[in-house]
Amino acid sequence: MSWTVLLLAGLFEIVWAIGLKYSEGFSRFLPSAITVLAMAISVTLLGWALRQLPVGSAYAVWVGIGAVGTALLGIVLFHESTSVLRLICIGLIVLGVIGLKFAG
Repeated sequence: MSWTVLLLAGLFEIVWAIGLKYSEGFSRFLPSAITVLAMAISVTLLGWALRQLPVGSAYAVWVGIGAVGTALLGIVLFHESTSVLRLICIGLIVLGVIGLKFAG
């Protein structure tokens, strides 16, 4: 259950990271409100997951989910670079997150 909560926390991290872009420096109300709400939910869920999971692994997985998801959505939504090196690096983050999940 803790890993599921951590996954949800990571998904909300993606929401707030992308929301930062849409908020245009917190100058647009609705994207800013969504961003702040997603931040609060993400950190709260991370805190719940940390009741059962090791802090080092859980935090790294949370950041990894956020980083990979945000990078992929950046490619889709904002037409960011899809260079081979960038995609390889994103893949390495995914492998690291999977490794941490299985390492405990």
